[in-house]
Amino acid sequence: MSVEPIAADLDLDEVEAALLRAAVGDYAAEAAVLLLANDGYWPARLRAAGLVTIEAEPVGGQMWARIEWPELDFALAQGRLHGSQEEMAVLRVAVSLADGRPVDLADVAVVLDRRALELVLAALAHAAGSQDHRDASPAGAGAGAGVRLGPLIAWPVRD
Repeated sequence: MSVEPIAADLDLDEVEAALLRAAVGDYAAEAAVLLLANDGYWPARLRAAGLVTIEAEPVGGQMWARIEWPELDFALAQGRLHGSQEEMAVLRVAVSLADGRPVDLADVAVVLDRRALELVLAALAHAAGSQDHRDASPAGAGAGAGVRLGPLIAWPVRD
């Protein structure tokens, strides 16, 4: 008998790794997960609210996870999730990146402190693929021949 892992039973680092593993290859989804993980407030709360689903591969047991974005509004309305204005703004940016929901950047920007602003800017740069941008290559060098520029806004080093 196979039992699917439950997010609440896993270490938070394992949940974050599984979320990122599932997002790899989709810059916007990666940016949303990295924003929440680097901010540090939401991963545990989303897990506790039952909004993180874990799946394990049958062979090898590698775990993948996803945030149940469609259920987020219901969880907020029920009071299962709450946060300060700044924490809610960070969540709205992550939801917009991951699930395509519109976000009013003016409303977001006015409540962010410098640290949260740096994370949101890093998320936007990541979603745009700036970590893979290259400088203009010389004529005839072929596509992708330029030097990799690195991220426009790098993720801050985590403690």
